[in-house]
This record gives sequence, C-alpha cells and structure tokens, in this order.
Amino acid sequence: MTDVFLTHLHFDHSGGAVQWNKDRTAYELTFKNAVYWSNKNHWEWATKPNRRERASFLEENILPIKESGQLRFVEEPDSDFAPAKELDFGILFVNGHTDKQMIPHISYKGKTLVYVADLLPTTGHLPIPYVMGYDTRPLLTVTEKEKFLLTAAEKDYYLFLEHDVYNQIITVKNTEKGVRIDQSLTLSDFL
Repeated sequence: MTDVFLTHLHFDHSGGAVQWNKDRTAYELTFKNAVYWSNKNHWEWATKPNRRERASFLEENILPIKESGQLRFVEEPDSDFAPAKELDFGILFVNGHTDKQMIPHISYKGKTLVYVADLLPTTGHLPIPYVMGYDTRPLLTVTEKEKFLLTAAEKDYYLFLEHDVYNQIITVKNTEKGVRIDQSLTLSDFL
C-alpha cells in the first residue's frame, strides 16, 4: 500500500489506520510504508476536538499517524472536485458532518466513483432532510448534500456507500420526489 486517504478522523473512518504491535504494548501504522493523507484544518479540528465530537476522535487512532512522520496534508482545491495538487484525484470538501471532511472522486474506466463517506452514509439518507444525528451542522449537511446529489445525478456518478449494509454502490436520478436511487451495484459490478 502506498497511500491511505482519510476522509475524516472519526474512529469509524480512521480506526484501521493503526493496529497494536505484536507485543500489544503500543500502536503502529497498519500500512508501515504508506503515506497517510488528511488536511490541516481537519487535523486541527480532530486533535483539539469540540465537546460534541470528542468521543469520535480517539487519540490512539490519530496520534500514531503524526508520530510516524508519514502524515501529509492535502490542500483544499479551488473548486469542488478539482484535482488535488498532491494526489491524482479530485476532492470535495464538506463541513456539515465534521469540519473539512473530504469526499474523493476517482475516475476509473470512463466512470466516476465517489466515496461519499458520511455526506451520504446510506440510501436511507437520500431524501435531502434526512441527515445523521452525528452531524455537527445538520442544516449545512442538507445544503451540501442537495448540491452534491444534483451533480451526482447529472454527471452519472457511482456513489460508494460505506455504511449501507445492502447497497455498496448506487447511481441516482432526479425524480418528482427529488433525487432517488437509480441502480444498486456491488463493487464487482462496477469493476
């Protein structure tokens, strides 16, 4: 593994970045030769957490990354989904779930795969007002999600859903009731 891209540092998105060493005396990087990517603003947010998110940012998941010397920061692109200078894919920065969550957008065989992280955790969150109780700024999530979903429908994005137990990847379409699921695929179908 050459790179580990951390959309944000909540425990369920960063916990696999480190593991116990063989003696179970300290944490070490799971991928010892990889560069770990975050962004400076989110790193500050996570390492000096607010009271609301303190339980979601676990020091044991985060600090070993910095201590390893393998942490790098992505600069926020000038526009949504613009390619990051440091990486070969575009990133959308969103702030409703947590400050400066990054949504990667990857081109593969003429298709665009978007790992939506916690901007859209499941298909149950497709209706615009349906947001997670973990969102720090739910009204901002509503605005960000609406803009994103309209773009995803228009541009035929494939949306990779991490938290949905039934749908790995979906496409969406505009309907009279708003943006809704069009297709449900597995990762194998996509590849």
